[in-house]
Amino acid sequence: MSEIDVAFDGARLPDGTPATILVAGGRIAGLEPPGLQAAAAKERVDLQGALVTPGFVDGHIHLDTTFFGDRWRPHRPCSNGFNVAERVAIQKELIADAAPIEQRATALLERVISRGTTHLRTHVEVDLDFQLRHLEAIVALRDRYRDAISIQIVAFARGTILREGTLELLEEALQQGADIIGGVDPAGYEGDMQAHLDAVFGLAEKHGRGIDLHLHDSGSLGLFELDEVARRTTALGMQGQVVMSHSYALGELPWATVAPTARRLAEAGIAIMTNAPGDHPFPPVLALRETGVTVFAGNDDIRDSWWPYGDGDMLERAMLIGYRSGFFTDEELEVAFDLITESAARAIGVKDYGLGLGAPADFVALDAQHVPEAVVGRPARRAVYKNGRLVARDGNFISSRQ
Repeated sequence: MSEIDVAFDGARLPDGTPATILVAGGRIAGLEPPGLQAAAAKERVDLQGALVTPGFVDGHIHLDTTFFGDRWRPHRPCSNGFNVAERVAIQKELIADAAPIEQRATALLERVISRGTTHLRTHVEVDLDFQLRHLEAIVALRDRYRDAISIQIVAFARGTILREGTLELLEEALQQGADIIGGVDPAGYEGDMQAHLDAVFGLAEKHGRGIDLHLHDSGSLGLFELDEVARRTTALGMQGQVVMSHSYALGELPWATVAPTARRLAEAGIAIMTNAPGDHPFPPVLALRETGVTVFAGNDDIRDSWWPYGDGDMLERAMLIGYRSGFFTDEELEVAFDLITESAARAIGVKDYGLGLGAPADFVALDAQHVPEAVVGRPARRAVYKNGRLVARDGNFISSRQ
């Protein structure tokens, strides 16, 4: 066994097993039952019987457009119900008068870390007006906070992707630090589904990247788009590399109508992200999982021009999804927890995730008896570790060691 840097005594694993977690070189080097002769370690930490879970995964957040860390902005509704184009216009106007992106994004990033998130995927806006400035700011934060959190970046155009010059800008974004290519409502917002998907899949194929599309389009139009994305994903051999975020249509129509599309999504290995927004139907978590679709969670927008809610806590997001889904049994609450841990990690391609030997020592120690209690109680007392190093305790971020 490698020389042990830290031994975390008094841990209780999600299955209830007591253990000492041994960490060497930032990775889990052993999970020992209590009662054995204590392994020699440079440092020992007593977790005092805390529930230890893998670090949380926020699979969809917008760091660049939050007003977190800025002054309070009263929500401005659309003039006639939810409308993506109008929301985008409102956002552009408010962002122009916001505090610097570095200030806002830093405040939100430290908040999500303090609540237990060790991996996230953030969607960053690329636009002809502000070019790559949002991307540059988030890339810099990713590097600055690399010892506290792992960040994936999705570059997407908030204006239409077919506007002259936008596609070239998105390609430059992929070359300047973005990991994934994104898009928004190929039919309803772009107005040309085939051309939009040609552009997105073309960039993904050219650069060997994954895809993560926002899909707000409702009803049969939304299902039609999901079917087309599934067809293209399979045809290009991109199974497991495509995410459809929101996908409200899956929750708006009867399951008998949705089921064939769900089967196509499962066959194409397309994951579905939901944050269970309060004013929308959302994908049926259990039915999709039973069909073989990976469903996972993200906080999405937090205190921005889309809605004023959120504080970055993925345990709260799991609770909200469970609450809106009618989850009551322990088994169902464990599903809600899975949406912010194992399923989320799988959906966004986190390698070596979990509490297994050799995995990065990214974990959260919680004041809860077990996972179901953690979901419903969202305990304030928690310690967050990244690569075996304490990065937050009881809601307070500690450092972004450089």
